[in-house]
Amino acid sequence: MEITKIPFNKPYLTGNEITYISQAVQSGHISGNGNYTKMCHQYFEKRYGLKKGLLTTSCTDALEMCALLLNIQQSDEIIVPTYTFVSSALAFSRQGAKIVFADSEKNNPNIDPTQLEKLITKNTKAVLVVHYAGIACNMSAIKKITDKHNLVLIEDAAQAIESNYLKQPLGTIGDLGCFSFHETKNIQCGEGGLLLINNEKYLRRSEVLWEKGTNRAQFFRGEINKYGWVDTGSSFLISDVLAAFLFAQLEQIDRIQEKRLSIWHSYYNKLKVLEERGSIKFPVIPNYASNNAHMFYILCKNLEERTSLIEELRKKNILAVFHYQCLHRSPYMKSVSYPKSLSNADYFEDTLLRLPLYYELDEKEITYITDSIIKFFK
Repeated sequence: MEITKIPFNKPYLTGNEITYISQAVQSGHISGNGNYTKMCHQYFEKRYGLKKGLLTTSCTDALEMCALLLNIQQSDEIIVPTYTFVSSALAFSRQGAKIVFADSEKNNPNIDPTQLEKLITKNTKAVLVVHYAGIACNMSAIKKITDKHNLVLIEDAAQAIESNYLKQPLGTIGDLGCFSFHETKNIQCGEGGLLLINNEKYLRRSEVLWEKGTNRAQFFRGEINKYGWVDTGSSFLISDVLAAFLFAQLEQIDRIQEKRLSIWHSYYNKLKVLEERGSIKFPVIPNYASNNAHMFYILCKNLEERTSLIEELRKKNILAVFHYQCLHRSPYMKSVSYPKSLSNADYFEDTLLRLPLYYELDEKEITYITDSIIKFFK
């Protein structure tokens, strides 16, 4: 079978991106908070029932806004899963917080709620959860703990657009939530993010931080007759050109999701024979979580087996990747805190392998990938 190189990811274009970008340019307002930015905000607020959503230049920026909203002090501690992207911790670390790392659950990479309470001290200010692969953390158990200890709950829902905990959209359960629209995500604009504000206490200040520490948003709504510098902040706004690109994606979100789910289930059905005989393990999706098909991963037996499989697939022009490297063992964290073992997260670091998943991946390519994996395990 003749197969050209199969990348891990390929950004999908719906067809209207260039049209909407052109309209944004011709409107004469291509900086932040233009017409397409407002249209995206309205879309998210209506679809997910948000109190407010603010587009940012990245999910990292949205997380950094969370850190500013919390008024982080040097003595503050933030509980973060170790199995996550660096931004989840960096946004708070750079504000001076001490990062306290939590382990994963045994059967999926999400934060283990049974381990949370022993990590809480008088200095703990917030718990940040990451919905890995778009699969919900156990939010009822986690929220019970954060409510009991009066802690802020933040959702890093970078991978979790269109996923639910029970029937509630991820990103809307905690006090604050964050989406990513990086080109590797289901819905993308190259680089972009969204801050989801679910707690009314953060509504007004989030706009000020977003607008470089000014009350400019109130001025444009006609609520005040001039604006000025009133707080800290930064230029977190996304260009209306990128918002136009994003809006074209949002219009097709249901079609995109349907296709990605079809690919996910095709992988599942074709590789089930390996899972049934114990050669690999599949993602575990708890009954409280939905599946947004952000990724399809398998779990190998150990690091050596995964390394061999990656190399074998690469020889067949298939790019499969692993992540994350646990943050508690990172070179940076070794310089500021004592690295301890978090065995469940360490296991996922060594064994998890992500397979190619993007809109234009066709059935022939999926069959080629899965046949190559089955052959490897034979």
